[in-house]
Amino acid sequence: MTKRIGLNAFNMTAAGHQSSGMWRHPLSEAHRYKELDYWLELAKTLERGRFDAVFLADVLGPYDVYGGSVDAALRDGMQIPANDPFQYVSAMASVTERLGFALTASATFEHPYPLARRFSTLDHLTKGRVGWNVVTSYLPSASRNFGTTPMAHDDRYEMAEEFMTVMYKLWEQSWDDEAVELDRERGVFVNPAKVHPIRHHGRFFDVDGFNMSEPSPQRSPVIFQAGASSRGRRFAAEHGEGLFVNVLNSKLSRVITDDIRTQVEAAGRKRDDVKIFTILTAVIADSDAEAERLYAEYQEYASPQGAMALFGGFSGIDLGQFDQDSPLAAGETNAIQTVLDLFTKLDPSRQWTPADIGNHMSIGGVEPVLVGSPETVADEIERWIDEGDLDGINLSYAVTPHDINAFVDTVVPELQKRGRVWKEYEGKTLREYISGPGNSRLSPTHPGAQVARAEG
Repeated sequence: MTKRIGLNAFNMTAAGHQSSGMWRHPLSEAHRYKELDYWLELAKTLERGRFDAVFLADVLGPYDVYGGSVDAALRDGMQIPANDPFQYVSAMASVTERLGFALTASATFEHPYPLARRFSTLDHLTKGRVGWNVVTSYLPSASRNFGTTPMAHDDRYEMAEEFMTVMYKLWEQSWDDEAVELDRERGVFVNPAKVHPIRHHGRFFDVDGFNMSEPSPQRSPVIFQAGASSRGRRFAAEHGEGLFVNVLNSKLSRVITDDIRTQVEAAGRKRDDVKIFTILTAVIADSDAEAERLYAEYQEYASPQGAMALFGGFSGIDLGQFDQDSPLAAGETNAIQTVLDLFTKLDPSRQWTPADIGNHMSIGGVEPVLVGSPETVADEIERWIDEGDLDGINLSYAVTPHDINAFVDTVVPELQKRGRVWKEYEGKTLREYISGPGNSRLSPTHPGAQVARAEG
């Protein structure tokens, strides 16, 4: 039986996300990121394309590493200005019935107590269509904005481990399933005996009470994670239900997915308890030749300087300090180690110069770009899924909403014809899309479910 390809749309409530300079293209409506109608139209389009979810990225500081300044990021609108993604979801949910919503929130700068209620609220309002992309924030600019000193890479994950424990206690343990009785005759809305303070006192957090929200349809939102370092993969293998990977070729993808699934087993879970998605951008036209022409047109608007600002934010490395035509050397970073490794040591078949990186990342960011007819793009997606042992894709764009519309209108029907993308949603909650119909709650092997079984 062929594996279903899960589809997520990778986006951000900002003018620029992964492709730099593309807001200048005549077809681009990126400037509408602050208009609610733009996001309502996108949500309806994605649901028509039977996407599992729209995945909304977020950052809490600007990219100011390249050239030691934020100027390049501001000029190209690279993830700045950016609005709060949580504010968009209720409206998008109101015009859809099945589309899921995965939101990024930082375990470094959020506090678990109010964040638990925010996710529970959205899970109620969407009837169980919410996921959380757990990140450990690495940007020095974000640390300065919060008045803190940047934490070491592994220390961020130690803090995130305790953060997750608190969240699971609030979502899974503090309210019994039958706590809300709504007994009009007895005058009991909530049975006090069935609500339990979590009394958590740890290294990073002290949280005494219980979740302010009653249990939502999924209780815990679907946990997404994109940890790529060795410590990040261990965290992802323990907690993640949906994992995101950045790779430059499908053979490298297989190495990464094999390692992740092995670590998932080591954490006491099943290899297929996690669904792994890779990020791709697609430039589509009626024929391969026309798609190549469109891609060449896109390149005329692309900004390598904006891409270098993006790389600087991701990697912590200022490409402006190096000879632009000499290969970039491997090194260590406190930011996203894998982004640096992708261009320095993970692909021994190629050496990347700063100029190469800027040109490559200006359309699609780190991820590969598929260029071709609907049939060619569908062929490539199938190859990536099958060769890389992947479960789906996070679809990004160069020009919005044109590229997403083209994918929904042409590539999705082709994949549906091949039996790789569902024609109708199976299940109603986002976790059911990940784990199968009837599975709206955390798997019994998940650490959150183990917290739920522990004594309060």
